[in-house]
Amino acid sequence: MTEDTSGSNVLTSTLDELEKQRKAVADLKINSFIFIGAGILFFVLGFFLADLFLVGAIPGLASLIFGFVKLNKGSQMFSEYRHGFKQKVIAVALKSIDQSLEIDYQTGLSEGNFVSSQLFSQEPDRYSSQDQILGSAGKTRFGFSEVHAEYKTETQTKNGKRTEWHQIFKGIIFCADFNKHFNGVTVIRPKDFGSSIGTWISNNIPVFSSNSRELVKLENPDFNNCFVTYSTDQVEARYILTPAMMERLCELENKSKYTISVSFIDTYMYIAFPLNKDYFEPPQFKTLLDQESLNADLDVIRFMYGIVEELDLNTRIWGKQ
Repeated sequence: MTEDTSGSNVLTSTLDELEKQRKAVADLKINSFIFIGAGILFFVLGFFLADLFLVGAIPGLASLIFGFVKLNKGSQMFSEYRHGFKQKVIAVALKSIDQSLEIDYQTGLSEGNFVSSQLFSQEPDRYSSQDQILGSAGKTRFGFSEVHAEYKTETQTKNGKRTEWHQIFKGIIFCADFNKHFNGVTVIRPKDFGSSIGTWISNNIPVFSSNSRELVKLENPDFNNCFVTYSTDQVEARYILTPAMMERLCELENKSKYTISVSFIDTYMYIAFPLNKDYFEPPQFKTLLDQESLNADLDVIRFMYGIVEELDLNTRIWGKQ
């Protein structure tokens, strides 16, 4: 890892400038909420005091319109402030970790790559991804993005059709070049209740093994306690999941807040990290100068950057065909 401190003064100056923008955005949005709240209050009073309805309705309507105009302007200002934060703060801070790191906050992991990673059995009906960070750690190219994927179910009720959305995944998906063309597909999933049932079915009723993947029985008890592994190529799966690799994946799992999922497909390794918050977003109603939010973002980036070393991906024991 290379540390670059030359941009620290520039970053401090940028944060001061963006803090002024943040305050302007926060003040404008707070004022808009006040006008909208006042407009609603006028309407409510007018409704309960019928004789004063017109007296309340006219200023109430004016207050609501003025409040929503302010809110729209505040949203536009926030977009400019957010763009500046991503381009001038996150992008510069990335260089302090490694000069190769770059962010494209408007793009992310494509839906096609999400599906083809085979990390999840359910395909999304609603999908979004942003904040793609790309770079190199030694010989290994890698990238990661925030992803939110959902599927929907439709139920016919006596009042009509009801649509419900269910979360497939929300978090960060990491992708790295594994320097090997995989002949098969190997998927490692958390060993929860659902996967335990799947394991029993695969063991006792092989015809139900999904997508021709079979359960891979490995000899590391700690790894087996955390994960269930399936592969279309048992020999290749064991070739990939060496004792050292299984130990490293267990260590990575221990450092993660939630249980990870991993897949090896084509020439890539994918790792899904479930998270319960959005990263790389600037604060609106909290000062930018204490850098608490920025430090949390950089901790995530350092963690992702460290995966290459954690899993020893720069040791090229295979060559691409």
